[in-house]
Amino acid sequence: MALIIHHWDTDGITTAALLVRALELGDFKNMTPPIGEFRFDGKIWAAIERADKLYVLDLNLPQEVEKVPVETLFIDHHIQPRIKNPRVRQVNPALEGKHYPSASLVVSEHFGIFNAWSALGAVGDIGEKAFELSRVEELLKGEGLSREDALKLVELIDSNYIVMDRMAVEEALHVLLNYELRELLEYEPWIRRVEAIKEAVEEVMSSVEERNGFAIVDFESPFNIISKVARKLVWEKGYRGAVVVNRNFHGKAQVYFRVSPKEAERISVLTIIGKLRGLGVNAGGKREVIGCICERGKLDEVLSVIDAYLG
Repeated sequence: MALIIHHWDTDGITTAALLVRALELGDFKNMTPPIGEFRFDGKIWAAIERADKLYVLDLNLPQEVEKVPVETLFIDHHIQPRIKNPRVRQVNPALEGKHYPSASLVVSEHFGIFNAWSALGAVGDIGEKAFELSRVEELLKGEGLSREDALKLVELIDSNYIVMDRMAVEEALHVLLNYELRELLEYEPWIRRVEAIKEAVEEVMSSVEERNGFAIVDFESPFNIISKVARKLVWEKGYRGAVVVNRNFHGKAQVYFRVSPKEAERISVLTIIGKLRGLGVNAGGKREVIGCICERGKLDEVLSVIDAYLG
């Protein structure tokens, strides 16, 4: 049986849907890692042992994929080293210095399959900037979707991981494969989650502080809203960057550092990720983003590394 392991966000889910459609997979199992944690847990490793073929999508986990014992296709767009495991075929334009806004566009190009899912992955990862890409606009219009529709669909799909429902994330792939996108705009289970999330985000946004044009926000919540808050602060509020800290996320600390495109030219995300990993912290990211989860006792060390770049 084919096993698909994908990121928990819209890009990961749409990338998985595109792969299933491209390869016409009938018998497959899909899984996502523990939400907010960039690692394969025991549940995933057990499934890998039983798999005939493995697909890892939109997950910056080369260190995990180095250990897989089965033939694997690894498709991603994050900054990462080349994988040496001979069982793994790594498809990532970033290895050649090319920047792709989403894994959905990487998988679409790789298999020659483009539809609104391809566009939604990009909207999910870079927000309204995706509409500057002519292909994204064309793909959405081809299925009768407006920009507002696309943003709402991303919000709905992402609601599953934001409320920390791992099973719902995995189910979301099957929902996407079995419903028309316009139908999903009224999909009640996702709408209810979005409403609860909006209330939590509004509360966090009311406590933002500013330092040298960077937004700093510190809170505690069981919801995985750090990336959503950071995007709002940088994309909508216009901050140079945002450091979003959830001090008690199911017993651990979360840190999300997003910078504007201009600041990304000054700040080396790859360097920061290396320093955080040197602290023994589970960190990953791409050109404008770093996300990590750590023990609460490590939080001050993590923030000290990031703080050095807020000049």
